[in-house]
Amino acid sequence: MMSLLGRPDVDAGEVFVNFNQNITSLAVATSGGYSLYSLGSVDSTLDKIYHTKSDELFLIERLFESSLVAIVSQRAPRKLKVCHFKKQSEICNYSYANTILAVKLNRERLIVCLEESLYIHNIQDMKVVHTIRDTPCNPQGLCALSSSSEHCYLAYPGSVTAGEVQIFDAINLHAKTMIPAHDTPLAALAFSPSGTEIATASERGTVIRVFSSQDGSRLFELRRGLKRCVSIVSLSFSTCAEYLVSSSNTETVHIFRLDRSATETAEGHGGKQSSDDWMGFLSKTVTSYLPTQVTDVFSQGRAFASVSLPEAGVRRMCAITTIQKQLRLLIASQDGYLYVYSIPTVEGAECQLIKRHDLRLEDHYAMDIKGLNSGVSIGGAAGVPPGGTGGAGAGGSGGDGKSAAPVVGGGGDKPGGSYASAVKGDEPAGPSSSSA
Repeated sequence: MMSLLGRPDVDAGEVFVNFNQNITSLAVATSGGYSLYSLGSVDSTLDKIYHTKSDELFLIERLFESSLVAIVSQRAPRKLKVCHFKKQSEICNYSYANTILAVKLNRERLIVCLEESLYIHNIQDMKVVHTIRDTPCNPQGLCALSSSSEHCYLAYPGSVTAGEVQIFDAINLHAKTMIPAHDTPLAALAFSPSGTEIATASERGTVIRVFSSQDGSRLFELRRGLKRCVSIVSLSFSTCAEYLVSSSNTETVHIFRLDRSATETAEGHGGKQSSDDWMGFLSKTVTSYLPTQVTDVFSQGRAFASVSLPEAGVRRMCAITTIQKQLRLLIASQDGYLYVYSIPTVEGAECQLIKRHDLRLEDHYAMDIKGLNSGVSIGGAAGVPPGGTGGAGAGGSGGDGKSAAPVVGGGGDKPGGSYASAVKGDEPAGPSSSSA
């Protein structure tokens, strides 16, 4: 998930791409509108769920398989709109003092990230339940929210000079732990599906680490590369939590296998090698005479598999999920393609390309499988009244010029019970109070 201020990608004819929380759908936004696609049959076809013309967007998040989407437009980068795309209505909108850099959703919370503050909304009624103010300067809007309701944790950078990760309990509203993950500032964060683990990468980009989000203990250390520092763009756990995939500004996508059985076995034996494991003994003997920096390299896991794409310098979002009982690597790139790969069962084997979808062609030609009207725009056109200039305060104190409290717009009063039912599943939510 990423935010693109200024949207040079759109100027270059590229698209914004984003997977939902459980990798069942893909959002694609261009300068003329956005589309939502189902990934259930992506090996062969990319089925369109919805398309609408809209203002140029630079953020869009869909809540699981529900009809709720949170969007931020380039024209109004300080305003968050929550919309019901099936009813083609705006449910509510909130305005903030500064540009919204990231929006994260799960079934309990909605997080809005500004450069120096984070707002935590109760997604059932969109009230602000907590504000984290004066966070370290975070111009990229780097943060992560667990998709789990049971372990509903928020992660964000704790320092501008080092790779500290702050873990915040978004349900009980208190800081949980601080993880000193890297020596250099953070570049990427991702929670496992259960929320109990968090993957991190720094600006150096050579090492990826996985920690327990409960107590901050280090679980895995993975070596992406040795020679060149890179900018990690995307980190994502597989939906089965057995793999971790990363993409960067290079042409290579790395897949790591998280062998928890080996970790548990080592812990069960106190971390000691068995007497007949002569390779382990040799490694331990040799590394005991080497500097710590060198022994760290010996202990780091290597990529289980990798994929080389046509060119470097393209931002790509990656995900691993099970589709029709088969594990698939999905790579959505901002040059307008969705790649579908099989994942090998043997380490070092090649990922096989199954399908490449041209998102721009799909966006233009794909049929709307739900039979929706693709000419209706959300938030200010085609029968949907535009938001007002502001109404009652949504919560929090604000007023410091940097992180003032959001204001709910007139385009939708406080969401009611129908909105809450749409959060829980895909039941239709009612239109905003000012809509017919």
